[in-house]
Amino acid sequence: MLKRSMADRNRNKLPSNLPQLQNLIKREPVSYKDEFLQQYRHYQSNLEVFQLKPSCYSKTLEDLVLFIAQVSQCYPDEVEEFPQNLRDILKRHATVLDRTMRMTFCKALILLRNKGLIPASNVLELFFEMFRCQDKVLRKMLYTYIVNDIKNVNAKHKNAKLNTTLQNFMYTMLKDNNAIAAKMSLDVMIELYKRNVWNDAKTVNVITTACFSKVTKILVAALKFFLGHDKTEEENSDSEDEQKAERKKTEKELKVSNRIAKKTKKRQKKLERSLAELKKQKKKKKASEVFNFSALHLIHDPQGFSEKLFKQLESTNERFEVKLMMIDLISRLVGIHQLFLFNFYPFVQRFLQPHQREVTKLLLYAAQSSHELVPPDMIESVLMTIANNFITDRNSGEVMAVGLNSVREICARCPLAMSEDLLGDLIQYKKHRDKAVMMAARSLIQLFRQVNPALLHKKERGKPTEASEEHKVLKYGEVDGKEFLPGAEILSMTKTDELKEDDDWESCSEKSDSDEESDDGWIDVHHSSDEEPQDTSNVPEDPEERKKKALEISTSRILTQDEFKQIQQRQASKAVEGATKNRKRKHIEIDDEGESR
Repeated sequence: MLKRSMADRNRNKLPSNLPQLQNLIKREPVSYKDEFLQQYRHYQSNLEVFQLKPSCYSKTLEDLVLFIAQVSQCYPDEVEEFPQNLRDILKRHATVLDRTMRMTFCKALILLRNKGLIPASNVLELFFEMFRCQDKVLRKMLYTYIVNDIKNVNAKHKNAKLNTTLQNFMYTMLKDNNAIAAKMSLDVMIELYKRNVWNDAKTVNVITTACFSKVTKILVAALKFFLGHDKTEEENSDSEDEQKAERKKTEKELKVSNRIAKKTKKRQKKLERSLAELKKQKKKKKASEVFNFSALHLIHDPQGFSEKLFKQLESTNERFEVKLMMIDLISRLVGIHQLFLFNFYPFVQRFLQPHQREVTKLLLYAAQSSHELVPPDMIESVLMTIANNFITDRNSGEVMAVGLNSVREICARCPLAMSEDLLGDLIQYKKHRDKAVMMAARSLIQLFRQVNPALLHKKERGKPTEASEEHKVLKYGEVDGKEFLPGAEILSMTKTDELKEDDDWESCSEKSDSDEESDDGWIDVHHSSDEEPQDTSNVPEDPEERKKKALEISTSRILTQDEFKQIQQRQASKAVEGATKNRKRKHIEIDDEGESR
């Protein structure tokens, strides 16, 4: 009797002790259904009062909402309207709600979503709209939840229906009047693309619309996405610059500074550490920049997109850094997709001056936008501008070297743009007193020895090789499509010889086994290191016969990896071996000591 009275007394206290009631309901839902319904009616009455003044804070309603959300899976029929009530409140009064109450309602919806009591599309669309709220903590929480929830939904298999619905909704959000909401929606799409959740063409083409936003932050975020900039690197750039300030000192400066001051063991050790760090930094290779080329390839209409972006570039009033990013993106689109954007080259030419800020980047963008399908006269004007502004004796050696290297990079992509007169003038710097200029001029000569030796003077063409004789200078728009694998002529026509060698090997192995029984002498073993140089005596001298044999071998059988290696070695040797005219190649035998007989 006493135990029953104590239990009744504790049961009467449950309405005021929600955590204890929550624990008991999770253990025995059926036993405490009446107590739950009592609290649910209490919640409904408080909710009606709260809707009269949504900007006020209510501790009672906050506790009741979290309590119902925690135990909602125990009474799904009774709380059927509960998620819809929370959605309606947030949709109507999201911007005027008290911050704490708004956060509570969002947490309750997240709990319901995790328990599977509400569809993902209903919650996520609402959360995207709530990016309009002036609450940074809330926006950060919603951003994290949206990304993780969409990732979890698409973990096992792609939920195409949900993805399409949300992508269509985000397309409208990017055009929202609230810049913060549009920027957060764009960040969600970019993050999902980076995590390989939404890495399809539709996501990329929705992000392309952000490149034409009038809000600078949205425009910059979209440009950085296509350019592949890493946010973490930009955030840590200032701290890294401070750390590397000491490393930028040259070895001479370090030694001079140490010589002036008083010599001590401490200073000597500090100098040694500084020199070691400097040497380490010189040896350390700079990591190559990673570009998000996959996104650029997924754009539906790159020609129209680049034209629209260039039109915006011509009329924009953004700061110079943003203009540089737009030029960079246009140049990559033109180079990757081989687009025709003829007005872009005169636009870039205006900035190609030695005193121009970030001129090295602009020279890079000029090279990126060059390709073999651009009319040579368009690129020739760019080359003339670089030659007149950079490659003159009135400039420093560094400026001249930059100009020559830029010309080389452009000509590597569009060799027909170079004229014979201009090339003749530029290669005169091969004996310049500045080493950087000299090396840049010689690299230009080396390039044209490969792509178009006819433009060089006879003495500059170098020794003729088999590769140079086989090279064909293509006209504008001409394509050199080969029907065979170049270099395949060195292979045997069939594998009969190899099969014979295998038979000989088997017979030799059987013979050696019998010899072992009768003789205990040494057995000569053939090693790969003892192999003779590749025999090219069976290669036809006539070029037409070579092509015929290479075509027959390429189309008659599947080549092995070893045969591909032989072809690569042969093609590499063509670039260094002298050309032979009506002479048989002599096969040079090399003995075990490496001396020619």
